[in-house]
Amino acid sequence: MPSFLRYAVPIVLIASLGACSSDSGSARAEDPFSLPGGRELLGNPEIPAICYSGHRKVPRSVENTPTVEETKEDLRILSAMGIRLIRTYNTTDFPHSERTLQAIRELKAEEPDFEMFVMLGAWIQCEGAYTDSVDHTVEDAEFNRREIEAAIRLAGEYPDIVRIVAVGNESMVTWQAHYVPASAVLRWVTFLRDARDRGDLPAGTRITTSENWAALGGVESYRNEDLAELHRSLDFVSLHTYAFLDTYYNPAFRWASGPDETGLPVLEQIERAVARSIEWQESEVQAVQAYLDSLGVDTEIHIGETGWASRDDSFFAEDGTRAADEYIAGLFHAAVRKWTRDAGRTCFTFEAFDEPWKSGGTDNCEGHFGLFTVDGQAKYALWDQVDAGVFAGLTRGGNPIVKTHGGDEQVLLEDLAPPAHHKFHP
Repeated sequence: MPSFLRYAVPIVLIASLGACSSDSGSARAEDPFSLPGGRELLGNPEIPAICYSGHRKVPRSVENTPTVEETKEDLRILSAMGIRLIRTYNTTDFPHSERTLQAIRELKAEEPDFEMFVMLGAWIQCEGAYTDSVDHTVEDAEFNRREIEAAIRLAGEYPDIVRIVAVGNESMVTWQAHYVPASAVLRWVTFLRDARDRGDLPAGTRITTSENWAALGGVESYRNEDLAELHRSLDFVSLHTYAFLDTYYNPAFRWASGPDETGLPVLEQIERAVARSIEWQESEVQAVQAYLDSLGVDTEIHIGETGWASRDDSFFAEDGTRAADEYIAGLFHAAVRKWTRDAGRTCFTFEAFDEPWKSGGTDNCEGHFGLFTVDGQAKYALWDQVDAGVFAGLTRGGNPIVKTHGGDEQVLLEDLAPPAHHKFHP
C-alpha cells in the first residue's frame, strides 16, 4: 500500500533513462533462480508484473475474500493482458493468497499454455499494530512467525508458481502503522535463507523485502548496520516509489507547471508533469543505488510498487494537486513501462483492480489505484487492449470487460485541469 508521508531528496537529472538498460531477457547461466528453459524471471520484458489483491467487497474480511472461481476470473483477465508475475501481500490473515495459488494451479491444469508466477508476501508487523497500545520497537513475533511459516509451506506446495517470498510490505518505513526495526525484517530474511539452505524452502526461491525507497536507505536517517546487513542478505531489492503521493506530501517535488509552462495547453502541461514524475522516481531509485554502492553491495533493484490513482475526494482532487485523474494515470503507466523496460527492471504495477475496502467505499484515492474498476471496466491505460479484443469473452463479476466512460475520450478530458501547486497538510 502507498501511504502519506514522504521524504525529500534532490532531483537527479536523468540524461538518459535507457542508460541502465541490459539484455535481461536472456538468462545468466550462473543464476540459480532461472525459470525452466533458462529464462530470467526478473528484468525480463516478456514477464510483466502487477500487484494483485482481488478483494471486491467492503469490508475486507474472511467471509468477503474472493472465491477460487472469482480469483480464476481475475487471473484470466491479467493473463490476457500479458501479466505473468503477480505480487500478493500476506499468507494467514485472509485465505486470498492460498486461493490465488490454487486458482493458478487449476488454470494450468485446464489450459496447458497458462503461465503465472507469484511473489508471495508475508506480512510483518510490530506489537500492537493498529491498536492504541502499539510498540514499534518490538515485533509481533507470534503473528510474524505464522506468516513466514505459511510462506515456507506454500512455497513448498507450489514450487513451480511461488518464485519469490517477500518479507513484509512497507514494514520499516515509519509512517506505516505496523512498522518495525530493520532488525526484525533481517531476522525473518535470515530465517528464510536458513530454511532454503536446509531444503525446507525450494532452492529456486528468491528472498526479498518490499519496502519504500526511503526505508531502504534512500534517506540517511534509516541507515544502520541492521539495514546494511539486510541488504547483504537480499536476493534483490524490491523498491516502492510514488510520485503521485509526492505531488501533495513532498514539497521538494515540482509537480505543478513552472512559470515557463503555464501558458502551454493543459495536455502539454500534464505531459511535462508526468515526465518530471518519472525523473523523480528515478532519483529515488538512484538514492538507494548510491547507498548500496557505499556498502559494496551489488544487488539488482526492481520496482515492487508504483502506481497512480484515477480518483480522489481530497488532497489529489480539484482543490488539491489535481493529480488523481484517469487520463493522467494512463500517461503515467505508459511512461513507467518505458522507464522500467529501458532500465531492465521488473515493475509491479500497483495495482490490478480497484479495491473499495481501502477507501471505505468512498472516492478516497486509496481505493482507486487499479487498472480496472471493481466491476471490471478497463481504465484509460488499457483502452487500446480493449480495442484489440484482448479481453473478448472475459468477465469480472459477470460483467464484460469494457472501456470506462463508454470509451469516449472527450468525456474523459472534460474535467482535466493543469497540475496544481503543492499544498502540504502538516
